[in-house]
Amino acid sequence: MKVGGIVLCGGKSARMGRAKAALPFGNELLLQRVVRAVRESTDLVVVVAAPDQEIPPLPDGVPVVRDEVEGRGPLGGLVAGLTALDGACDAVYLSACDAPFLTPAFVRCVVTGLSGPPTHTPKGRDENDNPHPGPLPEGRGSQDPLKLLSELDSQSGASELPLPSGRGPGGRLSLSPSLQEEGWWVSVWAAVPQIGGRLHPLAAAYRARVLPVARAMLAANRLRMTDLFTLVPPRALSASELRDADPELRSLRNLNTPEEYAAALRELGVIECPFAPDP
Repeated sequence: MKVGGIVLCGGKSARMGRAKAALPFGNELLLQRVVRAVRESTDLVVVVAAPDQEIPPLPDGVPVVRDEVEGRGPLGGLVAGLTALDGACDAVYLSACDAPFLTPAFVRCVVTGLSGPPTHTPKGRDENDNPHPGPLPEGRGSQDPLKLLSELDSQSGASELPLPSGRGPGGRLSLSPSLQEEGWWVSVWAAVPQIGGRLHPLAAAYRARVLPVARAMLAANRLRMTDLFTLVPPRALSASELRDADPELRSLRNLNTPEEYAAALRELGVIECPFAPDP
């Protein structure tokens, strides 16, 4: 399986007060650091930025693509990245640019989750490894994907959702109950960490075949990333599955505020933050 990487950096960084992509972190900038980690564990990487955003220098061979429409959030970035990589990979690892402790081993572990069985209604576990209800509504997952796709289809105005050859008649997913009989829900389309009941869609792996469904979500203005896991077969990855690759799960940490940035720098051994938090 050929795996690509998509690094999103088009957010407004409102709580940080400045562009996260260009924040110094050790001897590199934050975007450069995340790109390096993803690049070491995938076959090719693309960076997705806002239309007029300035991007720090990146290694040769790492293209920058732009959101087609600004303000569509991470789902729009996923669509832009998958479109750029269309035909070049079978799956992608999706990351935000503000994950300074992301490791290649963690990326590989999450991608490996695509080979397991689907979690039809994801269930999380608490810190004592006791099961608790997952965040997806009961009845979704294996029972209702066709109904949900039909609703999405009517909202987006598309009569069919194109899928890779062999998925549905003529290589297209026509929203028909026969698909359930054909067993299309038996393979994992997305592998997503779920820690303490919280899904992490920006530290997840997606098969390239999610692209038409994600496009339909955009057309229907359904921008919440976690909604995707009600429309395609997901696998929720527990903490115990991820800790072999990252014992403290630091790869899931994001930096949203100057205080969080300063704390991460201290962990790196940098005592002074390059800028003071706003009063």
